Amino acid sequence: MAMTDEEKRELKNSVFAAKQAADQMGLPTTGIPVQSQQQAAQQAAGLAQIPVASVPLPSSGLVYEDEALRGATELEIRHMAAKDEDILMNQAYIKKGSTTTELVKSCLLNKSLDVGKLIGGDLSALLIAIRVTGYGADYGFKIKCPACETQQEHHVNLTELNIKELDLGKLKQVGEFQNAFEVEKLPVSGKRIVFKFLTTRDQERIVADIEAKRKKGFTQDNLVTTKLSNCIISVDGHTDRGQIHQFCQYMPAGDSLYLRNVIDRSEPGIDMRTEFKCSSCDHEEVITVPLGASFFWPDAE
Repeated sequence: MAMTDEEKRELKNSVFAAKQAADQMGLPTTGIPVQSQQQAAQQAAGLAQIPVASVPLPSSGLVYEDEALRGATELEIRHMAAKDEDILMNQAYIKKGSTTTELVKSCLLNKSLDVGKLIGGDLSALLIAIRVTGYGADYGFKIKCPACETQQEHHVNLTELNIKELDLGKLKQVGEFQNAFEVEKLPVSGKRIVFKFLTTRDQERIVADIEAKRKKGFTQDNLVTTKLSNCIISVDGHTDRGQIHQFCQYMPAGDSLYLRNVIDRSEPGIDMRTEFKCSSCDHEEVITVPLGASFFWPDAE
């Protein structure tokens, strides 16, 4: 029976809707992600031994001018293997803050892709998908009830997390397939801002910069200004990095809050919110799923 438009939308709005897709296609519902027809044929012929899956990208590839990523609505990965656990334990990667990048790079089928160009939300979608292939969709983590402070374990099904898609109807993109968006006028200073969503390479550079400052004895965390100075491409048309950094240091707090809200609300990615109900006092609240040590090491916490 053919899927309705509503059913198709629901299927797409899942990071790893393995069971739903398997039901529709008449495949065994083993929790294995959806395979492309080509990959299924390869496995049937005995040409591929490791299962593969297609992962929807929250950005739909609309922020990439790179040919390999331009307009890509999904990327294909192989299932997580034992050798990928070695990546998670690699101290050099941990120190550089590149563990997740190396993990995604290892699992992507297209080895020509530059993972550093992926924006954070697309990388998160791939990481969650990889985790599901390795350890399953159930993710348990410890949480303290905000009301009664009882420590307990809460579980979430990672396949039920929704994709927060890029909505160009609410943003002014500066050029097609560009990771550049304009805010015409900040509410306090009136400055015109062009910003981007941080890429994997941007995030790694920030981690490296923080580590370098720590080694020099700087312990203050400038999280707000650091993120803004890396997100902002230009201020009133000026692209000098020194001027942008200076502007971020002294921009009015009202402008800072406004711009951060615009970026956070519009950035594509995975909606990490889930409903929590306390097992002791029945308090209910929507919480953000924390990505602790047990995310890739289920028995770590």
